[in-house]
Amino acid sequence: LLLIPIPLLGTTTLNPVTSVSGSLAPSGLVLGVYEKQSNNDGIHLTEAAAAFDRSISGKLSEMLSISGPPLKKGKSRIFYGLHQDFPSAVVVGLGKSGTGVCGKENWNNCKENIRAAVSAGCRQLQDLEVAHVEVDPCGDGQSAAEGAVLGLFEYDELKTKKKVRVTTQPYGSVDSAAWQKGVMYGDGQNLARQLMEAPANHITPTVFANTIEQKLSPFAHKVAVHKRPQSWIESEQMGAFLSVSKGSEEPPIFLELHYKGSLDSAQPPLVLVGKGITFDSGGISLKPSSGMDAMRADMGGAATVCSAIVTAAALKLPINIIGLAPLCENMPSGKANKPGDVVRAKNGKTIQIDNTDAEGRLILADALCYAHSFKPRAIINAATLTGTNTQAALMLSNKHRLINGFSLSFIITGDRVWRMPLFQHYTKQITESALADLNNIGKYSRSGGACTAAAFLREFVTADHWAHLDIAGVMTNKDEVPYLRKGMSGRPTRTLVDTHLHTKQDNLLE
Repeated sequence: LLLIPIPLLGTTTLNPVTSVSGSLAPSGLVLGVYEKQSNNDGIHLTEAAAAFDRSISGKLSEMLSISGPPLKKGKSRIFYGLHQDFPSAVVVGLGKSGTGVCGKENWNNCKENIRAAVSAGCRQLQDLEVAHVEVDPCGDGQSAAEGAVLGLFEYDELKTKKKVRVTTQPYGSVDSAAWQKGVMYGDGQNLARQLMEAPANHITPTVFANTIEQKLSPFAHKVAVHKRPQSWIESEQMGAFLSVSKGSEEPPIFLELHYKGSLDSAQPPLVLVGKGITFDSGGISLKPSSGMDAMRADMGGAATVCSAIVTAAALKLPINIIGLAPLCENMPSGKANKPGDVVRAKNGKTIQIDNTDAEGRLILADALCYAHSFKPRAIINAATLTGTNTQAALMLSNKHRLINGFSLSFIITGDRVWRMPLFQHYTKQITESALADLNNIGKYSRSGGACTAAAFLREFVTADHWAHLDIAGVMTNKDEVPYLRKGMSGRPTRTLVDTHLHTKQDNLLE
């Protein structure tokens, strides 16, 4: 970080921006610069940065030339006093121009570079307590908006000292629809992050359901919210779900969301199912205490699914979506499941519970059975189920073309996915049970855990188009994604939203 005061420009008169609260707020600017293609090239500014440079008679190019070596990808410099409307301007490195999809990384380099660069610039200005920031669209307004919105998020609701709340808007010419779409994508993922970060005593099953209902209230004409109580769950004979919830004092909720975005009311819905364990102690098979606090986010599947539906409603996507989230806690008590217990799922299959910490697949089993009652065009479930890896969501599906639709979206959003097999080998592991039709962990326990978990879920799926996303490995962010701060990631909310744009194509559902 290079701080360069510029007294030679003289005293400037600021043109202050009014913040959301109505008070006068200092304004900052984030601009992009590309790496040189060769040593003979000059400074390669984005279109917006070049226009800014011309407005100040080339001072930006001049300062970049004398302030140090050319900016590499992800690096930045901040300048003061270049323009009367912007007391501070951050220039961020975008890497080489013209980059696209990288087959090795399985994402779009250009989009990821923009998100990371814009995020870094906005955070620097936030650290300076700049309350309003204008952002260079960098040729991709949606990615720039996503970088700004995602990069500025931090869960500090329960802290006395909070970071400055920053408002952002695009600088220069931009496709306003693309920018707004990026804002909505970012807001959707941030909603999932907020739910996942909140302590378990603040986000109980009831509070979770109420929060989503409140977020969907502006779209009441398009969305129906049903908060099904325990009596309803019992009437639906969801014995697997109830067996997990009975160990907690918090009552379970089965949250059911209906978004009707299609003008064709007969259009079969896309059903999204999310695991909603608002705290996972492991039950009688108690987890180690170290790191157990992170299990407040074991409802990441429900958080991403519900947030995706909120985003779809905000974007007015022209499709029908149903969201299902079985919500409960997994706690040890005198009423809790015991290893060796046998329970009966909604479809009549019996399940031997050899490990009470493999509870997510139990609540999903009943939800998947219920999902079929809507005659869906496809069922997609998301769950923090096994935590097998840390760099990609794991995906298992009974339909190759459905995975193609996801793959397109994962490349666009940068979330990435790793396809895993659904061999009969894994099915045998969970169907060879001493006491029941199925075993909830399989005879080899953690061997191929993500695959045996998916094989278990497949026993409750009869639909032709079904995909399972194991998102435990991307539940948190350390430094894997530069435009997300450390903490709960909210991944892959943007992908679940974007996938709707591809799965609505009939050829992906053949």
